[in-house]
Amino acid sequence: MKSDVNKLNLNCKWQDLTEGMQIYGEMTSKEFNTGEWTSVKPELHEDLCVHCLMCIPVCPDSVIPVVNGKRGAFDYDHCKGCGICVKACHTGAITMKGVK
Repeated sequence: MKSDVNKLNLNCKWQDLTEGMQIYGEMTSKEFNTGEWTSVKPELHEDLCVHCLMCIPVCPDSVIPVVNGKRGAFDYDHCKGCGICVKACHTGAITMKGVK
């Protein structure tokens, strides 16, 4: 049985849940601010950024937009603070900062 996750809520019956809790439906992550789950976040130092865009494809949550061929600001609502973008940045333009 396949269920669209958009139809599920706290009052749904167990019969409506998907097998193995698989998610069927698209763009559901935008409904959840998963960035609230982290204690660290990436910080961009624009003076060091050369807009090579190497951080874009490695981000597992696609939180770094490209605007007019240049990288945009982080989407902190959905960034989980994994730090992969820091490792991909060869200029040191991205560092991790603790969330207060």
